[in-house]
Amino acid sequence: MSNIKHIDKIITILTKELNENRNPILSRKKWKDINRTPFTTLISCILSLRTKDEITEEASIRLLNKHDTPQKIIKISENKIRELIYPVGFYKTKSRRIKEISKKLIEKYNGSVPNDFNELLKLKGVGRKTANIVMVYGFNKKYYLPIDTHCHRIPNRIGWIKTKKPEETEKELIKIMPKKYWNDFNKIFVKFGQLICSPVSPFCTKCPIEKYCKKINIKTHR
Repeated sequence: MSNIKHIDKIITILTKELNENRNPILSRKKWKDINRTPFTTLISCILSLRTKDEITEEASIRLLNKHDTPQKIIKISENKIRELIYPVGFYKTKSRRIKEISKKLIEKYNGSVPNDFNELLKLKGVGRKTANIVMVYGFNKKYYLPIDTHCHRIPNRIGWIKTKKPEETEKELIKIMPKKYWNDFNKIFVKFGQLICSPVSPFCTKCPIEKYCKKINIKTHR
């Protein structure tokens, strides 16, 4: 049994409320031009770190539309990668990481992204969030729990947990959240955090789960 009060109701409400008509204004149709693989998922996630979704999406499309495998990436220069992914945050560091990861995948994993969480963590620049996302969205594996800033902030705000870092949030939610919700948790709560439960001054007046939220550390709201 879950130790999270009202989780069934909350997940049901958010799933219904945050349907396709409530998506952030992003050109998701453009992603049809990219071959969705564990590799493109991994690279897109690396590009997304400390970068707005709109910028990540455009940069991913520019890079991965023609360079969607490690073998193709290592054939282009680091400067070319910089040019394609600019202006993502830390684009110089990320261009270097992308080259390093591609080379490592070819040398150690026969050019494929390892279908193993712990092996993913061995890749330079890949942390738990990225590894979890690759397992869930790249390999369609069950029972992984990607935690980004929204997934960390909102459970604390609601009152489910009391943690200071995303890594702590992952550990605590694994203990108390039913596994049936793990794979969809990131998708639901990221969208919820972008549209309603924003970091500063959340839209509490139009929040569909407002009555279940303890509003911890909320100083102002709309």
